[in-house]
Amino acid sequence: MIAAGAGLGQTCWMTPYDDTNIFARILRGEIPCFKIHESAQVLSFMDIMPRAPGHCLVIPKAPARNLLDVSPEALQHVMEAARRIAIAAKTALKADGITLQQFSESAGGQEVFHLHVHILPRFEGQRLLSHPAPRGDMAVLAEQARAISAALAA
Repeated sequence: MIAAGAGLGQTCWMTPYDDTNIFARILRGEIPCFKIHESAQVLSFMDIMPRAPGHCLVIPKAPARNLLDVSPEALQHVMEAARRIAIAAKTALKADGITLQQFSESAGGQEVFHLHVHILPRFEGQRLLSHPAPRGDMAVLAEQARAISAALAA
């Protein structure tokens, strides 16, 4: 465990970042993804086990386990991208609303230890699938990624 500045005059003890996690491997191009958006700071792509139609993720390119150890600058880029992609997903999928989720540490529900924000388009009367959701249809995920990406560019 290492000490990380909490930014509020506190120090919290954090587990070191593990660069073998699936999102680090996606960032290195070792595992493919259905990409929506990429910048120098963030990557957004479809969740392959979607809990709702259009479920996608935003991750920083900088190594960060979660909200508790991310730099303020990297977090700003992630949240700005999450907002833009949420708007694009709502538009592209004609969703009624959006749910954003972020989990930190195992007790908080985190399973992949690279900071990520879930963007879940929501539709009236439709519940989220439970976690873990079944693997999505790859053709549908590819089409949703294209639609969200196009709405983002518009």
